[in-house]
Amino acid sequence: MVAALPGNIRLKLDQTLAQWRQWACDPPLAGVPKLVATLGAGLSNFSILVEADSRFVVRIDGIDPVVHKLNRHGEWRSLEAAHGAGLAPAPRYFNPALGSLVCDYLTPDGEQPLNIPDIAQLLRGIHQLPARHHRLDLAERLLSYEKRLIHRNPASRALLEDYRLPVAEALSAAGQTRQPQVLCHHDLLRANRLYSGGRLFALDWEYSAMGSAWYELAVVAAGDELTPAETDTLLRAYLGSAASESQLRLVMQYTCVYRYLELLWYLAQDHPGLDDRKLEFKRELLDKNLRELDA
Repeated sequence: MVAALPGNIRLKLDQTLAQWRQWACDPPLAGVPKLVATLGAGLSNFSILVEADSRFVVRIDGIDPVVHKLNRHGEWRSLEAAHGAGLAPAPRYFNPALGSLVCDYLTPDGEQPLNIPDIAQLLRGIHQLPARHHRLDLAERLLSYEKRLIHRNPASRALLEDYRLPVAEALSAAGQTRQPQVLCHHDLLRANRLYSGGRLFALDWEYSAMGSAWYELAVVAAGDELTPAETDTLLRAYLGSAASESQLRLVMQYTCVYRYLELLWYLAQDHPGLDDRKLEFKRELLDKNLRELDA
């Protein structure tokens, strides 16, 4: 069932569907795709399932990509490379003026297990993709969201003030370690991973950019709230051996950075996606990680 969409989103959807002849499909589509269902209306985007000769997902921006430092052209190039490597669905159409992206719909398997070796293999595949010009500057990203939060919600910014300096120190310390820059997904949480046809794929590449593999590993471990044992399994599977003390510390440092960035991101939205209980829970996790880093 197609849920009601905001007027501007529905207009952009209709305009995207009207461009069906421009979609990169082989063989070409025989006619305009029909609406099937609304897959979700997240804090950032709207995703709609459509069908012509096969099924596709149309994503329409619900935010201004420029404000959130999203590089849609870079995302498209990452998707093309990832699909070529068998890591992502095929991208079919891209129109930055409409804020729309069309990809193949992957039918989910009945079971979506948390298989850590599979996640590690997916990460290794992503990190071997061709380099891109666009790079994630974590210090700049933090500053951007801090400024946005001060402007939009000064009271919430005050709640996070005590974290600003220790997180900046953690990021600076991590930056002292020589790390090769690789193409990263930067948001490979469980919601953005999908088993289809027995294979694990990465979805939603909007944050893809060159970055640190150690930050990417920290994002998965912290974002999916892996236990210490599961995190150890992830690192061992990714590295092919046990992580060294310096590598473990890098992951800890980046975990603090990610948790702080996550809080900033939620609180800086027009409609924050965290209630008070969840906000406090995530603050407690950041407190805990900072204490562990200082231990």
